[in-house]
Amino acid sequence: FCKEKKIPCLGISDTSNLCGALEFAENISKVGTQPIIGTQIYFRFEDTTGLLPLIALNENGYKRIIELSSRSYLENDALSDPHLDVKDLLIDTEGVSLLSGTIQGLFGKLFEKGRLDEISKLYRSLSSKFNDNFYLEIQRHGDQNEIAFEKFNLEQSLKIQIPIIATNEVYYLTPDMHEAHDALTCIGSKTYVNEKNRIKYSNQHYFKSNEEMSKLFSDLPEALENNFNLPFKCNFRPQFSKPVLPNISSEKGGNADEMLKKDSLDGLKEKFQKVFKIEENNLKTDDKFLKYKDRLDHELKIIIEMKYPSYFLIVS
Repeated sequence: FCKEKKIPCLGISDTSNLCGALEFAENISKVGTQPIIGTQIYFRFEDTTGLLPLIALNENGYKRIIELSSRSYLENDALSDPHLDVKDLLIDTEGVSLLSGTIQGLFGKLFEKGRLDEISKLYRSLSSKFNDNFYLEIQRHGDQNEIAFEKFNLEQSLKIQIPIIATNEVYYLTPDMHEAHDALTCIGSKTYVNEKNRIKYSNQHYFKSNEEMSKLFSDLPEALENNFNLPFKCNFRPQFSKPVLPNISSEKGGNADEMLKKDSLDGLKEKFQKVFKIEENNLKTDDKFLKYKDRLDHELKIIIEMKYPSYFLIVS
């Protein structure tokens, strides 16, 4: 899709994890599209929990959002869904950009509860910590309460001097996929399509073109401008790394390479004694044993060159 449409940059924000980030970055980079890596994590404020999107601007930011994602699982009991306290956002914000989220997110839920003063206080705290890397999202999918939430956010933007950004939540590529996604939402929430009281999204959550976004937000050029400029702040993408394997050593000393060689040779000798009934004293002159030992030495050479001896020893 990126190749066909010549997409200059594209962001991903998996929910509660970054499982898709590496594969996403690798694949779209190959066609010249800049990957923007993010995640959306559940944050709790008093009795309300909802999603907030975080974007990595650099390597430090990437490590920070990985840490937050991991902590959302590790610091909760097994019965709770992964989440963090909203105060965790105020610790070490370098390299991270924060967005205010959708009407379904944390601030959207607080808005629907009428807790406007508390949202305003949180906005001020986050703005002072993130500076110009905190954005109020303006979305126009036609979802319930979205217009009222937009009006509130625009007022807050002027009042507190927080930049706004035009975003479109993408769940599928083309408008004709809406029905299938709606059915998928029902499966995910264990409800049925014909149920009235269920999660339902409008048919506007598809990948909109530049022209469509420009037309949709023609009255808010600054929101589109921030959308356009955000990728210039991002200068990081995850890349494949060599495996970091633990090193194993015996109590008597010696390194993993020598241990693996010794254990492997002992194992080969043991097999020859059991299978071919050849005593250890006679192995050095046995053609069959010498042939197997050559093969073993070849395998060991490859394993040692790849720095895998510790892995084999741990498994054994």
